[in-house]
Amino acid sequence: MGGVPTPNHTREKLLQLISNKDRLESRISDFGQILTNNADIGMHGPLVDVEGYPRNDIDVHQVRQARQQIICLQNDHKALMTEIEKLMHQLHAETGSGGQREQGQQQDVDNEEDGSQEDQPSISEIDFRAIVRVNHVAPGSPAEKAGLRNDDHIARFGTITSSNFNGDLQSIGALVKHMQNQKIPLRVLRNGIVLDMMLIPQSWSGRGLLGCNIILSDV
Repeated sequence: MGGVPTPNHTREKLLQLISNKDRLESRISDFGQILTNNADIGMHGPLVDVEGYPRNDIDVHQVRQARQQIICLQNDHKALMTEIEKLMHQLHAETGSGGQREQGQQQDVDNEEDGSQEDQPSISEIDFRAIVRVNHVAPGSPAEKAGLRNDDHIARFGTITSSNFNGDLQSIGALVKHMQNQKIPLRVLRNGIVLDMMLIPQSWSGRGLLGCNIILSDV
């Protein structure tokens, strides 16, 4: 007590990366909105009509530019998520297996810092707070193949986490449409166990691209 707290450089770097991630996700969302405004064309909708001419109901150049930007940003996001994942494991190792001394230091820091820090979510809260719940999974669907089950709670749906989810399920629907035939990382909470999965939205014999139904989480 009363001393200068030792900064946790891993946590500081992790928070900075998470801030960068949020900015990337915001830019991806902005370009995704451009696609939505152009007849909700998504990442794979045709740019020409049935006769092979450029569609006149969309801004073809704008759509191409938005798609290219989304691809580049998604690649950056994927690399950033890999870094975040590594730092998450490193931070958990430092705070979990580093003994009671480090935990005590962290408690002192939490007690001595001003109230502005208390309003910030912890690292674990950011990536492990459920945002939606699965209440139906169709047999043979992409959701079932990914490993999802009824009553699974999802804490991360691609780029969407509790840090940027506003309760609008349409944002998840838009992400699914833009990521058709591409891998979407999920963080799933099931009976107290954390599971990481890869979901690939795609056409199948049933309705939609996932074959599951999700609702807002009640936990």
